[in-house]
Amino acid sequence: MTSSGPELLGTRLRHLLDQLDAAVGQVYADLGLPGFRVRFTPIIRVLAAAGPSSIRDLAEAIGVTHSAASQTVAQMVKEDLVVRVPGDDARQRIVRLTPKAQRLLPMLESEWEATKAAATALEAELPFPLSHLIDETLAALGRRSMHRRISDALSERSTGK
Repeated sequence: MTSSGPELLGTRLRHLLDQLDAAVGQVYADLGLPGFRVRFTPIIRVLAAAGPSSIRDLAEAIGVTHSAASQTVAQMVKEDLVVRVPGDDARQRIVRLTPKAQRLLPMLESEWEATKAAATALEAELPFPLSHLIDETLAALGRRSMHRRISDALSERSTGK
């Protein structure tokens, strides 16, 4: 069943994200980086711009949970893109780019610019910019969560409003 309304919204959003991620992942493979995952990009960009950072700071900078950032960093360690070193606090781990990642930066920056240009061209084909719609959707959910919206709809259905 294909739907263009609010039905199956999450499924359709995942499908869109899967298509975007698969395309970018294929570009990385085409560039000779088969182990490079799309989810590595935000962390590499932060580390390239800000230098060594804690996992907590990385998570905050890219807008994910500490757990998600930690899992991504663990995958990046396996690909020899980052290393974790002890911080000032024995519990803290600082993440920094490896020489391999440093060598890849010019190619990655070129790919990032090409991806940005492709996204801009895609948005030009749409009736409104997808990036703005995403920002506005996230802001609306920040004001009132989807959980709250569903709970309210269930309550209205049970009370007959």
